[in-house]
Amino acid sequence: MIERPRRLRQTPALRSLVAETRLHPRDLVLPVFVADGIDAPAPIASMPGVVHHTLVSVVEVARRCVDAGLGGIMLFGVPRDRDKDATGSGGIDPQGILNVALRTVRDAVGDDLVVMADTCLDEFTDHGHCGVVDDRGRVDNDATNELYAAMAVAQARAGAHVVAPSGMMDGQVAVIREALDSEGFTDTVILAYAAKYASAFYGPFREAVQSSLQGDRRTYQQDSANIVESLREIDLDIAEGADIVMVKPAMSYLDVVAAAAERASVPVAAYQVSGEYSMIQAAAANGWIDLRGAALESITSIRRAGAQIVLTYFALDVAEWLA
Repeated sequence: MIERPRRLRQTPALRSLVAETRLHPRDLVLPVFVADGIDAPAPIASMPGVVHHTLVSVVEVARRCVDAGLGGIMLFGVPRDRDKDATGSGGIDPQGILNVALRTVRDAVGDDLVVMADTCLDEFTDHGHCGVVDDRGRVDNDATNELYAAMAVAQARAGAHVVAPSGMMDGQVAVIREALDSEGFTDTVILAYAAKYASAFYGPFREAVQSSLQGDRRTYQQDSANIVESLREIDLDIAEGADIVMVKPAMSYLDVVAAAAERASVPVAAYQVSGEYSMIQAAAANGWIDLRGAALESITSIRRAGAQIVLTYFALDVAEWLA
């Protein structure tokens, strides 16, 4: 007898019935940029469909996320150049753009949406690195962790359900957990960027956050050639108290996502980063691929690899397509 697996592919209803991996809006988190000093949303040229939000428009998009049933929103702050300094103090300042945005969004949506904060200094430093730079131009790991701890506490105080340290400093999760607990924020979740690679796919993001970076971050972000090292980082972050671990980027690192999902005792997230998003948008704009089909396929592949949570700029689009 000839086996006929094609029987289960005959109609959309049959294919849906037996699908092994499913997408739901609750799986998705929308990254959002909130910029200081603007009075209307401003398009980001390298990321079609993505804008710099004002404090008014970010509330509107957060409410759209609630209505669409998304799992969460991740806020990134974009300060004015004049407010950047060597230590990224604007990221800790309660009146800094990110902390004000967190309060504003949390006041608007309460617990109806998981409000996440990017816990990193690169947007706020005048040199563009993710931490304090010493007199030899190197990022000082321990001094940076002290600032991350203060930043995480400020974000929790502003209303963030989740803080997300993304700087890849050694020991950052342990330092942040201790600081949060000592200030009474024992319920604040830590989503650790546990395997964040020094990737070429971040280019549009650096425009989005108006990064001041000269050079690169290869001394503290992961080498794209390595996976064992990343799994070690994941194990360390979990041991230090991470509640969720993340792999970034996602699409070029599905093997890392799969390996993380197999070994991690906490949920695994993956970030479909700006370059991955913009490549799909650019190819679709040229008529080379179907935007909806490619976006859905790419995000399904991330879920199939094992990520329970996907950060993607397509989040609201996907929710509309799945409705």
